[in-house]
Amino acid sequence: MSRAPRIAFVILTWNSERHVEPCVRSVLACSGIDASVAVVDNGSTDETPAMLRALAAAHGEVHPVFLDENLGTTVSRNIALRNLPEGAEYVCVLDSDTVVNGKALLRMVDLLDGDPSIGVVGPAMRDSAGVVQQSGRNLPTLGIKLMKALPGSKAQARGARLEAPSSPVVGRIQDVPYLISACWLVPVRVFRQVGLLDERIFYAPEDVDWCLRCRKAGYRVVWCHDAEIVHEYQRISKKRFFSKTNLEHLKGLAHYFRKHRYLLDAGKALETEKRP
Repeated sequence: MSRAPRIAFVILTWNSERHVEPCVRSVLACSGIDASVAVVDNGSTDETPAMLRALAAAHGEVHPVFLDENLGTTVSRNIALRNLPEGAEYVCVLDSDTVVNGKALLRMVDLLDGDPSIGVVGPAMRDSAGVVQQSGRNLPTLGIKLMKALPGSKAQARGARLEAPSSPVVGRIQDVPYLISACWLVPVRVFRQVGLLDERIFYAPEDVDWCLRCRKAGYRVVWCHDAEIVHEYQRISKKRFFSKTNLEHLKGLAHYFRKHRYLLDAGKALETEKRP
């Protein structure tokens, strides 16, 4: 692509004062892209709103949206996804605890431009200490989820192994069942075809559901190993088991399994037709 690709960034925040400014500034610092940055704040009670107002005052391409309460990941992100700027070619769904770079974004743009069968691409991710994260994953099953929830490192490690995709890495890219939504790059035309995030899911597994719908629509879900960003991987779910967040996650999982008609055998998910 000879001109700068037009990327609409959609960033979600909730009490993200430690991370949001470095995240937004990393987007603004990317050379070679034409960026607009929508930041949807989910009713933060810390300094996040003040930081966003200051960033918007200093940078015309930053457009914050302030919500009165935490509406979850899907409703909040969809507010921005329904109002993409005219002329946007790609959507970058981004967590507020990421730091991106132009090299990674342009590598992913090149992949999408070179192969229209790719519906969504995600980068390799490490935290600031260099710990590698599993960006691409197998579809969840009840067994995997139970193993990851059980106390004891052996069960959790087995669950993590089962979650790791076994598909081959060819030319530093890998077809995977789904990508965690900390960083997605999606052509706008694909997002409009596949549709918005499922608002019946409050917090996870909205990323699994959307990627599965993307695959059912005939597109590939691709993990790009030679595009790398930083992701601090805030664990908002690391609270007491019966926290609101964890209970909403369980409700979301139940809805996801009903919708895609499987529980133990993830292979059945692709056999079902997409439902409205």
